[in-house]
Amino acid sequence: MPVLVVTGTNTEVGKTMVTAAVAATALAGGRSVAVLKAAQTGVGPDEPGDAAEVARLAGAVTSAELARYPEPLAPATAARRAGRAPVHPHEIAERAAKLATEHDLVLVEGAGGLLVRFDAAGGTLADAAELLRAPVLVVAAAGLGTLNATELTVRELRGRGLDPAGVVIGSWPERPELAERCNLLDLPDVTGVPLLGAVPEGAGRLDPPAFRAAAPQWLAPRLEGVWDAEAFHMREAPSRAR
Repeated sequence: MPVLVVTGTNTEVGKTMVTAAVAATALAGGRSVAVLKAAQTGVGPDEPGDAAEVARLAGAVTSAELARYPEPLAPATAARRAGRAPVHPHEIAERAAKLATEHDLVLVEGAGGLLVRFDAAGGTLADAAELLRAPVLVVAAAGLGTLNATELTVRELRGRGLDPAGVVIGSWPERPELAERCNLLDLPDVTGVPLLGAVPEGAGRLDPPAFRAAAPQWLAPRLEGVWDAEAFHMREAPSRAR
């Protein structure tokens, strides 16, 4: 996977933490990694964005942004309100493809969900993934509402002929309730794609060395980690029988 697109089912589901975990795990395996944030919103000119946070946690990655806008809005809206040029899907694809010539792995992190608009023409992260012909990793929430949002995201990917690489839960609670525990069983059923990991809530508060040491334990072997889905299910998920 020279390019892997990372999307969420919504905002604040843990995309950046998952991106950092994938990056840290790849780096630990000796691969060179670049992280491209397609459009950063809600931060000022001198504030660290998501790509910088990935670099802080994961280590020696090449981090890049195509644009940033000060208001925490969808990129197309934020660009319009700021009076700045929007980001177009072909620009995302071109930058990712260029980075892929120089790195073993390029992680393209979106903004919000898969169909959040980047420009006035309705360009989305899905359009960029189509141009790249890249697999898409879906980051999902753990709790109520995640089944519908995740299934819709995967259906959209398949409808476009894209490869949904799998689902990672972006913030697994320390004390999961019944809904979270049931979702471990139901997410693969409703989406038809594997669960490839679960990043614990609060992972971003770890110091970088601890984050890097733990990251492979949160991700399945397909993402170069050692996370054991069966063992995790046995520990966290309820029995199907009543």
